[in-house]
Formats: sequence, structure tokens, C-alpha cells
Amino acid sequence: MKGSIIERNGSFRIKVPLGKNARTGKYDSYYETFHGNKTQAEIRLRQLLTDLDKGIFVKPGKSTCTDYLKQWLKDYAFTNLSPKTAEGYESIIYRHLIPVLGVIPLAQLRPEMIQRYIGDKFTHLRANGQGGLSSRTVRHHIICLHTALQNALKMGMLSRNPVDAVTIPRAERHEIRTMNESEIHIFLEMARPTQYYALFYTALFTGMRRSELLALRWQDVDLLLLQISVNRSLHQVRGGKIIFRQPKTEKSRRLVALTPSTSAVLKEHYDRQNKLRESLGYPALTDDDLVFCQYDGRPLLPNTVTHNWIKLIRCSGLKGIRFHDARHTHASLMLKQGIHPKIVQERLGHSSIQITLDTYSHVAPGLQEAAAKKFDEIVINKEDTELREIKEITF
Repeated sequence: MKGSIIERNGSFRIKVPLGKNARTGKYDSYYETFHGNKTQAEIRLRQLLTDLDKGIFVKPGKSTCTDYLKQWLKDYAFTNLSPKTAEGYESIIYRHLIPVLGVIPLAQLRPEMIQRYIGDKFTHLRANGQGGLSSRTVRHHIICLHTALQNALKMGMLSRNPVDAVTIPRAERHEIRTMNESEIHIFLEMARPTQYYALFYTALFTGMRRSELLALRWQDVDLLLLQISVNRSLHQVRGGKIIFRQPKTEKSRRLVALTPSTSAVLKEHYDRQNKLRESLGYPALTDDDLVFCQYDGRPLLPNTVTHNWIKLIRCSGLKGIRFHDARHTHASLMLKQGIHPKIVQERLGHSSIQITLDTYSHVAPGLQEAAAKKFDEIVINKEDTELREIKEITF
């Protein structure tokens, strides 16, 4: 089955015969207007004919990228993704993707259009001194678009995901800022008089996420067995509403072992909370109450926690260390102590050990050096011991 290409006023009209229509008995054809050169139009025709031969051809509807992306946000993103992720995708779609790609019919969105989008957002703008977005930001845009179009592919609205054929700029790796042992002591001493001391202590000594810590209930904490059960997370969405959700991945649902000192800090925190509630006329704490909350039991606001962290960091003479860096600090120190990366992965709730190794690759040189030294000690010491034994037997 062959198609045809006809040039018309600077564009090309592609015709693909679809065969006989079983309902009408007439022969149908698919027509598409292609903007580009003749070689590109011929490539597009071959692509359509290949899809037809494979049985994966999807006759395009009239839905534009704007129509589809808006509907995808409503029907999929806000019901299946975490609130923060969905809101982030919504911002990307309305501020960036729709203004550039929105008028294009969904089925006519092609890899070269997306590649041009990347160039305009990143390479071209920077080359002309207009700023442009970072490679990491552009990657977020393309990941968002790929996720949305993957759903369209699953629904039969596309025959393939055009993002798969696009080259995405490599993300710039940002340096991870962590605290050393002495800086942790300085920071915690500065935090001790505040209501956030136990929260920040637990963050540094467990590596838990902020959302996981703020959703923690007393029933999730076992001070005798020295462990915390992570089974939900807290998020503040638009309008200031607080919601609780399941952990972001299956691996995020986990047991985190506590150090004895962390258990002691949490026990002291529990007693202090109870005394404060008693003095204010509130009922005693129950298992359903939040571990880290306001005096009346209401959840702490995530941004408020972060602002107080930043204030204490500055007062401690430290700079550029975010609340999330408490997690990085915990992981880096454990790896430097020779803790197996698999254990670190499980404590952090990473979905795979590869994420742990990639995130903390900056620790790898030190681990490599220690491993080489350890190997030398084992082999050389064993050789020396065996030589001594041989000499003793000989003489």
C-alpha cells in the first residue's frame, strides 16, 4: 500500500490510503499537512505507512495538546501523583508547554517540534544572552511531557511517544551540601531551646523526608524496640489545605531503626508535649496524635519548618544547607563509616540502590580508598602470617 505527497504553498499534503471501510464500503484515506522540507515529508509518510502495516496506526482526532494536557492534569495527575508533583506539572504545562506546543494537534506532535522546544528554552536563549533555563529545569519539562504522552499512548490516542526520539540535555549535577560531625553538634545546640529540636534531631539521625516526619504519629514510634514505621506523608496543597497520603513509592514504606540517643530525645519530647498540653487544659497524648505538631495538636506547616531550619542554620554560622540536606548528611556519614549502601538505601526509602549510589557518588572516592586499604591489610597481613608459620615449621 503506497501513499503520496503533494506540495502546496510551501507545505506538503501527505495521503495515506486506509483501505476499504467495512461500514460504508468505500475506500478511506488519511490526509495530513506537513510543514518542513520534502525529505522530512517522505520520512513522515514512511512512518505512517509503517504504523499502518504494524497495525498501530491511530487516526488523529481534533484534540490539541492544550486540550489533552488540561484533561490529563484533571483526570490523571491530580488523582495518581503526589500533590507537589501534580502542582509542579501543572505549573510547567500552563507556563511553558501550552504557550509553545498547545495549538498543535496531539496526534501531529513530532519529535522535531519537541527538540525545537528544548533548543528555544535552553540552547538558543543562552547563546543569545537571554538567560534561558537550566538543563535540569528543561529536563523536568520534558519528563512532564513524556509522562503525559505516555498516558495518551496507553489510551490509544498516539501510536508512539514522540519524546522517546528526543535528545534531552544532560542535567547539571549540583554539589550536595552536608554537615560534618562538629557542625551537627553546633546546629543541635542552637536548636535545643526551640520547639523544633526533636524534629531536627530526628531528621539528622534517621534521614527521613520532611513530609514523612511531619506525618509521623506516636503509634508509628516504638521507643522500646527503637524503630519508626514510615507509612504516610504530609503535604500542603493549594489554598493551604493539609493532606496525608501514602508514601511516594513502595520502598518508602519502611521501618527505620533509631539510635539510642534519638529514642531518648523523642521520649523527652513526648513528656514535654504531655506537660504542655496538661498545663493548657488539653487532653493527654494518644497514639493517633502527631509526634511533631503545634501545641494544640494541629500539624506543623512544611514551609514554617523550613524557615525555622534556615534561621537556625544561619545562627549556627553555616550557609547553604537546606532541610533536605539533613537527609544527605545522614546518608553521607553512614557511607563514610562503611555502612553498606543497601542499608542506606533502605533507611532513606530509595526505590533502588542505583539512586543511592548515583546521589552519593561524591562519597565514592573515600569509600574506594578505604576499600583498597582494607584489601591490602587483609591480603598482606595474611601473607605475612603464613610466611611466619612456614618459618616456624621449617626451623
